[in-house]
Amino acid sequence: MKYFFLSEGWTIGRVWATDGLWQVTAWRRSPEIQQLDICLIEKNELLWLYRVEPVVLMVEVKPMENTQLPVSKQTIGQVILRRLMSAEQVIEHLGKAAAKCQLQNLNQLVL
Repeated sequence: MKYFFLSEGWTIGRVWATDGLWQVTAWRRSPEIQQLDICLIEKNELLWLYRVEPVVLMVEVKPMENTQLPVSKQTIGQVILRRLMSAEQVIEHLGKAAAKCQLQNLNQLVL
């Protein structure tokens, strides 16, 4: 799996796989992208951890419509994430940051 952090108030746009831009009609499904229940707080900004399937190479992200972003970030229209993280890189990043874990279901932790 691959991972990336996405600022709260941003959404996922286009997705690229190993053979180019993701085409739902060709793949017969949407790419597997899941927001996890872990976020980082950096400079008063929530960064949510997302997991994507290994075939995904790049992800376009952009601010959600009707989202009040700080003035310094209102000029950004979209960003292409070209370097997705491995699990080891995520753990290293979490170890260096102030992390906040949002647990929606405690039963998931109990085996």
